[in-house]
Amino acid sequence: MDDRSREDDADERRAATDGGSSEPIGRTEWTFPGGHVPVESTGSEPEMVSHEKLCVLNAGGKMARLEITLHYADGREAGPYLLAVAPERVRHVRINDLIDPYAPPLGREYGFALESNVPVVVQATRQDTRRAENATLSTIAYGDDGR
Repeated sequence: MDDRSREDDADERRAATDGGSSEPIGRTEWTFPGGHVPVESTGSEPEMVSHEKLCVLNAGGKMARLEITLHYADGREAGPYLLAVAPERVRHVRINDLIDPYAPPLGREYGFALESNVPVVVQATRQDTRRAENATLSTIAYGDDGR
């Protein structure tokens, strides 16, 4: 079986399992209103540093080009932060690690808006290690298909 036949077979299997649609899962616009990256942490670095992380799944066959903007209560914004996720891959990005065009301020409440050129699925996770009793929270962001 040649490579093209394998790709066609894989497309047919995906279409059969998702109700006949060959569109990738996900949305092109995502929002998460409840962000907060604590400044304080306990435990060893880097694994126990308080952080928020975005997990982005690109289940489709095209490169996902992302633009993330953080929105703060005082009306200020941070970003846009430009990222990419390869086809049929997942990427984890800590908000703490975003630095270009500049590092977002920590210890402040924010929300984010994420736009992608192709459908993706976004999960937001917070690890709060300000106390020895650590807490982790994870949720799916709100997705919109841009229509």
